[in-house]
Amino acid sequence: MDTISKERRSANMARIRGRNTKPELIVRGVVRKLGLHYRLHVPGLPGKPDLVFSPRKKVIFVHGCYWHRHSRCRFAYLPKSNVDFWIKKFAANRNRDRRVQKELARLGWNVLIVWECETADTPALEPKIAGFLANADA
Repeated sequence: MDTISKERRSANMARIRGRNTKPELIVRGVVRKLGLHYRLHVPGLPGKPDLVFSPRKKVIFVHGCYWHRHSRCRFAYLPKSNVDFWIKKFAANRNRDRRVQKELARLGWNVLIVWECETADTPALEPKIAGFLANADA
């Protein structure tokens, strides 16, 4: 059972942003530190990737562990109320993520997923992003 009112829960959920999140800003900072240029949320690409590196045909998605179900992550817990709704919601999110990644690959784009929990350790994140963007065929 939820411990707060439906109105309060709705207000809390409405405040969750899809763009310019703290994890996304951290990833952008890492990329800027590497001296690379990117575009944000390009509407013509499937899934509107968070960062797009057009000349390299590479994209980065910054996924929230909760919403995109990062396996074995403490942030990817299942809510205790309205369980059926959340199971369907999370399954739809994961299916959409897989579909978008396949479509991008079909179009010749390479995809990197950076998980929200990974952004807490910037020194470990930097080589992951640098390696992805450095390799011509990553």
